[in-house]
Amino acid sequence: MLSSQTKDTVNAEAMRRLQAEMPACAPGEPAGLNLENMLAVDPVVLNEMIGKVGFHNNKTKYLKQAAEILRDRHDSDIPDTIPGLMSLPGVGPKMAHLCMSADAGWGRVEGVGVDVHVHRITNLWGWQSPPTRDPERTRLALQAWLPRDRWKEINWLLVGLGQTVCLPVGRKCGDCELGLRGLCRAADRGKVAEGRRRRAHVKVEGKVEGKVVKVEEEVEVEEKVIKEEVINKEVPGGRSPIKEEESDAA
Repeated sequence: MLSSQTKDTVNAEAMRRLQAEMPACAPGEPAGLNLENMLAVDPVVLNEMIGKVGFHNNKTKYLKQAAEILRDRHDSDIPDTIPGLMSLPGVGPKMAHLCMSADAGWGRVEGVGVDVHVHRITNLWGWQSPPTRDPERTRLALQAWLPRDRWKEINWLLVGLGQTVCLPVGRKCGDCELGLRGLCRAADRGKVAEGRRRRAHVKVEGKVEGKVVKVEEEVEVEEKVIKEEVINKEVPGGRSPIKEEESDAA
């Protein structure tokens, strides 16, 4: 519930605070994050504790409402079905499927967890045709063809890619292996070309006049730079260890 529209670091900080500082429901009872304390905590106190997460006012209401639902309808436990999880306020299909498949949950993969990154990137790649309009349609489309043994990992793989490389704004196509290998149809061609020029290099190792020589050729924006390194000892006389035509061949 807290993670929606919230950075992972901020969410983790809020969770740690709830776990360590939530007041005990009664004298002599343990403090921290449990159902009894969530039911008893003053909404003002709870709201202050999660104040850094996105939409914290609504999430305070969700947490209090969910605690009552768990107490009244689920024998103070967490429901172990997708419909049961989605019956809790603030829990949608993505979070329900992630919770169900998590090792800390039930370890049952019953669907793909699709967030904004999975929805955006798979549509960029053309995995849905025609493009899907929302994450739920993306989930159904992916489940129709993606092998079931890939359903769990696709979320964390694409979320990581979307947070670090394939950003919503300012995609780093020149640093992306998929773009550099020509596997992404949505890659910015200019960024890919620049990335390829930046990365292009050839390494050759051989012998010149009986000495082991390692030559590295790097290409930087149409310029060739030859780096020479003589292994063991220098070539006598200070002469270049390779001839001009040999460097061209490298």
